[in-house]
Amino acid sequence: MLTRVNPKRKSKLISILFAGFLTGTLDGLAAMIINYKVNPGLIFKFIASGAFGAPAFAGGAEIIVAGVIFHYVIAFLFSAVFFLLYPFFYNGLRNKYLVAAVYGIAAWLIMNLGVVPLSKITTKPGYHIPLSTALIGMLTLIICVGLPVVFIADRENKKTA
Repeated sequence: MLTRVNPKRKSKLISILFAGFLTGTLDGLAAMIINYKVNPGLIFKFIASGAFGAPAFAGGAEIIVAGVIFHYVIAFLFSAVFFLLYPFFYNGLRNKYLVAAVYGIAAWLIMNLGVVPLSKITTKPGYHIPLSTALIGMLTLIICVGLPVVFIADRENKKTA
């Protein structure tokens, strides 16, 4: 017996997948543009080093691919969680742009104060993130993650309302 998939649920899933792909791509491109003097492969080796530690930097194409996969998995997770929480945030803040800013800053804080310190990414003892780097990172996530997900989630919520 075949069961039918609810069209609203299918539409929401497609929107979440699109949001994850879009935000992962925009954030990856932003990382390459901001770090234009660095080989893009090194950016994705850095991401992979979160799972593999310092040996990731000696790896080849397989480590770069792993970094790209990790990057997109993270983008999909952040996009999906935010997409599903969007109505709650919007009802509280009543402004899409403010929601995008809060989400971009929250994503940066979670990644840099939670995920990265718990990963195998190596930093020197006493390392701190310069304010300018933090602000650029937050602005990047507001533009490349917050805004796209807000617009996609807002459009989806208006369709299903």
